[in-house]
Amino acid sequence: MTLQDTAPGSIRDILQRLPREGLRFRCHPGVPCFTECCRDLNLLLTPYDIVRLKSCLALDAGEFLDNYTHVRWDEGKNLPMIYLKMQDNDRSTCPFVSSAGCRIYADRPSACRIYPLARASRMNRRHGSVQEDYYVLREAHCKGFDEDRLWAPDAWIADQGLEIYHQLNNLWMAIITHARLRNGSLSEKQQQMFFLASYNLDQFRRFVLQSRFLQAFDVPAQEVEALGGDDEVLLRLAFKWLKFSLCNEPELTLRQQ
Repeated sequence: MTLQDTAPGSIRDILQRLPREGLRFRCHPGVPCFTECCRDLNLLLTPYDIVRLKSCLALDAGEFLDNYTHVRWDEGKNLPMIYLKMQDNDRSTCPFVSSAGCRIYADRPSACRIYPLARASRMNRRHGSVQEDYYVLREAHCKGFDEDRLWAPDAWIADQGLEIYHQLNNLWMAIITHARLRNGSLSEKQQQMFFLASYNLDQFRRFVLQSRFLQAFDVPAQEVEALGGDDEVLLRLAFKWLKFSLCNEPELTLRQQ
């Protein structure tokens, strides 16, 4: 099964196999379609997207979620998924776009970074590795394809700063595709745990530091020291907690009582 089989109907017809020679594309303020792709988006935000965006905007995670996102439920797994809220105007534009371009460009979401590529990834349960394929999302309005810059997929990924996004998104994918989360089996309390650890990282930090969490789990001292200010370290701990609590995976070790 390919991405063209599983992609949402709205983009299925414009997905193309990545040409053998690579991606021919360049976006800059001089192309006539500049920022046209920044409107009417169905943009799923991953946990690391939210970490970067709320930090860029100097907001608490809860404030960012309230002001810039809305929740939809994954019908198959009954999990809350977070989407960026478009502006209420006649073009449904992204809240962060301006005539000069993206106002949060350095911290833009992974879906924006990878465009016009689309990444199909799947977890190999036996080896624990991630297998991936790339497609081109060829929208009719986009004139970036008329430019002369040619990219190999790896070069595009590096140029757009996607390595850390893919790394952390892969960890989250291992949770949301886990067999134990299929068929909507989570209780309401477990759904709340999932939301807290995936999306509201500042509240999760308070939970870790102000509850008995660190008394219950044997977290390395260098991680504990970083939890107060390093969102990446905290997010990795959140994923371990979800795999331990929801997926019954031995990602954390309980302290001996």
